[in-house]
Amino acid sequence: MAAYLKLYRSGKLAGRIHAATALLQKCQVCPRHCAVDRLAGETGKCRTARQAAVSSYGPHLGEETPLVGKYGSGTIFFTHCNLKCVFCQNYSISQLGNGVEVSNEELARIMLALQARGCHNINLVSPTHVVPQILDALGIAIELGLSLPLVYNSGGYDSLETLRILDGIVDIYMPDMKYSDQNVAEELSGVENYPLVNRVAVKEMHRQVGDLQIGEDGVAVRGLLIRHLVLPHGLAGTSETMHFIAEVICQDSYINIMNQYHPCHRAFQIPQLARPLSQEEFLEATQLAHKAGLNRLDRAYPAIARVV
Repeated sequence: MAAYLKLYRSGKLAGRIHAATALLQKCQVCPRHCAVDRLAGETGKCRTARQAAVSSYGPHLGEETPLVGKYGSGTIFFTHCNLKCVFCQNYSISQLGNGVEVSNEELARIMLALQARGCHNINLVSPTHVVPQILDALGIAIELGLSLPLVYNSGGYDSLETLRILDGIVDIYMPDMKYSDQNVAEELSGVENYPLVNRVAVKEMHRQVGDLQIGEDGVAVRGLLIRHLVLPHGLAGTSETMHFIAEVICQDSYINIMNQYHPCHRAFQIPQLARPLSQEEFLEATQLAHKAGLNRLDRAYPAIARVV
């Protein structure tokens, strides 16, 4: 049973929806704290006002192994983002704003359509800036029969206050842990204090849902799944991140060490990012994870070309 159903049946979900919506008035939804009135149509760094925008949705067979199962993960790609990553592979969505605004009722219908197609979960991609809209849509969808687990698939720059509103609602947290160095994060993603904010957020996510639990069918039902994109020249700070996970979160943490980096968007303007990841760099990253005592690594990653 999805976690939010218990909260809904207890009558407490409405209060969470109200609390989240209140954050939009002087926006405090994410750690940027833009303080604009999104309810009145103002926009901050995420360029999103009262309504969420969606780029696409559908069953996704290319996600992490425990999310995909037989029928796919029901992904909803939200337009815009609270990060400004210069190498974003979805920059047409996150930076250029490709997508259309949807009402909360329409968003609820999207969730139900994914359930009707047999998806194993509702995978909310880049949800950080639209949590209030998601929760309002969730309330509508539950009344119409939604029961799938929710996956919170974020860039990892999440507000502790917002995450606490989500406690008991999200079943599976899937945050990025992008950087260990604050200066690198500011240069490449345009945010301050990413490592500190990110680590506090991931710690809270783990407190809420624990380590990833996988059912007999191989599909995840609850827990934390961490993503770490390996960058060329060690820019992601893999060693520090792996040690943090092992020492502060848990050695049983499930991690996807991702090898798909290739130059996109404005990455070509930065010499250290202007080439794909090498096989050697990826193998070193996985070895660093094992050295830190982490052994639950996702096996969905494809082979990559050797770069010398």
